[in-house]
Parts: sequence; C-alpha cells; structure tokens
Amino acid sequence: MAAAKDDGRKTVAENRKARHEFFLTDTWEAGIMLTGTEVKSLRKGQSNIGESYASFEDDGLYLVNSYIPEYNKAGRFFQHEPRRKRRLLLHKAEMAKIFQAVERKGMTVVPVEMYFNARGIAKLKLALAEGKKLTDKRQDAAKRDWQRQKARIMRDKG
Repeated sequence: MAAAKDDGRKTVAENRKARHEFFLTDTWEAGIMLTGTEVKSLRKGQSNIGESYASFEDDGLYLVNSYIPEYNKAGRFFQHEPRRKRRLLLHKAEMAKIFQAVERKGMTVVPVEMYFNARGIAKLKLALAEGKKLTDKRQDAAKRDWQRQKARIMRDKG
C-alpha cells in the first residue's frame, strides 16, 4: 500500500523520472474519469504513470499510456483495459492555458503524481514541462552530489 501523507492525501503512483527529464513549471490538479474496477485497483496501490503523458484529443485532455492493472476479484465482463485513454477533468480556462502553452511554446503536459484526496476522490497532479538537455541533467547531478557532500561535512563537523 502507498504511504498516507499528513494532508489527507494517499499517493498511489508517482512519476519520479519527470523531475529528472523535464523542467516542471506550472502544476494543476485534475480529476480522472475511471470505471469501478480501476478505482478498486488504484485503492490497492497498483498503478504506473512513469511512461504516461497528457494530450489533447477531439473534445478534451486525456491521460495516455498510464497503467492500471485489472482487478482480479471482478468478473471478466466487468474488467477494464489496463492502458486505455482516460479523460482528465479540468476547468475550461485551465485547459485553454495548457493548450496555449503546448501549442506556442512547444511544452508538454506530464503527470507527476496520482493520489486520492482527503475525500477519497482520485486526482492527478499535472505539470507543464520543458525537456532538459544532457548538460542540464549533468548540472543537476553535480548539484545533488555537492548537497550530499555538504550535508556530510556539516554532520561530521558538528
């Protein structure tokens, strides 16, 4: 099971690779249209959003390539497709802002975290992201290493 956070959120899936691969600028909280077996599978803590992304389709914003496994206790008739597109629920103004950033600036929309809020509703934290270059990744790694070394020195010196 996923660990519960102190603000009532229960994290189900996290995309740690997104922070390494992209510069994350703005974030939004979006609802997700799910079926019953998907919710039950999420409550068991089984999902993966590491390879997923959000894209604009005909009538809205969709989460593509996220993995929510089938719920074993349900019958075959009630099962869902594990990698189907899932519609994201946002206000029109938020979707317009995201669409403009994607179209004009060439940014992408990346899911960062999937969780249940305090009321028990499944939510997805989306971020507007710009791709990092290899040199940026190296600088980030060097910065992390320096922070680790600095913490060790401070700890040893007292």
